[in-house]
Amino acid sequence: MHVVSVNVGLPRVHTWQGKFVRTGIFKDPVAGPVAIRQLNLDGDAQADLTVHGGRDKAVYAYPAEHYDGWQVALGRELAPGAFGENLTTEGLIEKQVCIGDEFRVGTARLVVTQPRMPCYKLGLRFGDPGMVKNFLKVGRPGIYFAVVEEGVVAPGDSVERVVEDPRQVSVTAMLALMIDKNPDPDDLRRILEVPALAADWRQGFQARLDG
Repeated sequence: MHVVSVNVGLPRVHTWQGKFVRTGIFKDPVAGPVAIRQLNLDGDAQADLTVHGGRDKAVYAYPAEHYDGWQVALGRELAPGAFGENLTTEGLIEKQVCIGDEFRVGTARLVVTQPRMPCYKLGLRFGDPGMVKNFLKVGRPGIYFAVVEEGVVAPGDSVERVVEDPRQVSVTAMLALMIDKNPDPDDLRRILEVPALAADWRQGFQARLDG
């Protein structure tokens, strides 16, 4: 597993559906090395901190393996960072990665917290309001990380799994729980046992379990 591209970008204003929208979803590849901090990468920021960024969404990775399928579906070439990811990776696939797994990425240590649930700004990024629905439908959400140890990362750096969470709730399985209107209570209990689970989703899953 390795990093294909490191992508950062600062918020900018775009026009979308007749309104001015400030967004940080546009990311551009950089040569690196780039410092990974507790809340983001150097040179990167989010526009709306009420729903983006924060400790549980400090770093977003998206698999390079998904790009070919998207390029065929969308009928266009896509550059790394097209999905707003900080790290375009190879070998780091959602169904093979579990919430709570820890990885050494460059010299940083990261822990998996959640899959991505896209907002309307993904539609803005692609100029297609249906993109959010399509993104969820294909089940390729990418992976959010919190930072356990700060460090630096550059294209070509290795990605090494250093801890496997024993609950074995994959990123794909958590996405299914998010979407499922009637999740199995045992599945909810299992994911709530994962210490690294993102705080907002912990609260949501607990509320659903409590009924």
